[in-house]
Amino acid sequence: MSQSFNSITVGLLSPEEILDRSFGEILKPETINYRSYKPEKDGLFCEKIFGPTKDWECHCGKYKRIRYRGIVCDRCGVEVTRKSVRRDRIGHITLAVPVIHIWYLRSIPSKISYLLGYTTKQLEQIVYFEKFVILHPGASDREYGELLDEEEYLKLDVEFGIDAVSDEDRDEDNYFVAQMGGEAVLRLLRDLDVVGKINELLAVVHGKSSVQKTEVALKRLRILKKFDPRIEKKIYNKPEWMILSVLPVIPPELRPLVPLDGGRFAASDLNDLSRRVIIRNNRLKQLMEIKAPDV
Repeated sequence: MSQSFNSITVGLLSPEEILDRSFGEILKPETINYRSYKPEKDGLFCEKIFGPTKDWECHCGKYKRIRYRGIVCDRCGVEVTRKSVRRDRIGHITLAVPVIHIWYLRSIPSKISYLLGYTTKQLEQIVYFEKFVILHPGASDREYGELLDEEEYLKLDVEFGIDAVSDEDRDEDNYFVAQMGGEAVLRLLRDLDVVGKINELLAVVHGKSSVQKTEVALKRLRILKKFDPRIEKKIYNKPEWMILSVLPVIPPELRPLVPLDGGRFAASDLNDLSRRVIIRNNRLKQLMEIKAPDV
């Protein structure tokens, strides 16, 4: 059935929506077993997540034929259904730490820079672990959102950090906190008062500010209004959704392994990129579990 439309609207997916649409978490970087040519369990082509590679047949072969339609095999965990579901089922990778989507960091103009009021260079210093950003000044005389080098951070942490304050202040979360990396930017975006910032910038535009300040305020307003909760729209976005904590993985039939002569395979670049993400993510999880020191 054909249907005409005038436009499409693209929005951001929340981590909860990604998990809701996903059919399972990909835990291993493997694709297929090169002896049996069957997908590896919990890998990038896993039948348990994406569906069977043969119509009406589970991975282990316990259930075959259409009469078992809809049954999930108690041995291999694969649902007995059509193999065409491998064209629309997505999986996901749960990231060990939040990661900033490069489109929103490096695009011109940088969306996150405009939202937070930093230059792209300042934002990259936070993202690439060059500088700390203050998330809670505590009893110090510094301001929220101020950037610090490592020496300044260590000094303030010793004087006003969680180990330096009284039990009462600790219970009330009244102590100095600064972070770097994707987690710091995620907290900045979560704490962002979009409506308050829009009103603040409108005051700059309608006030007696310089031409340069007015132009910057107008550019920031264009981005901020995309996240204004007061405006009725079909797709509602939140700033923190630009930071990835759950990575969606597209269906395997859209990134296939194509067999070539001599037992070799031609693979989509997406498989190699996803494989690298899983390997590094698993390595980072292991380092975090054993509480390895920061490098």
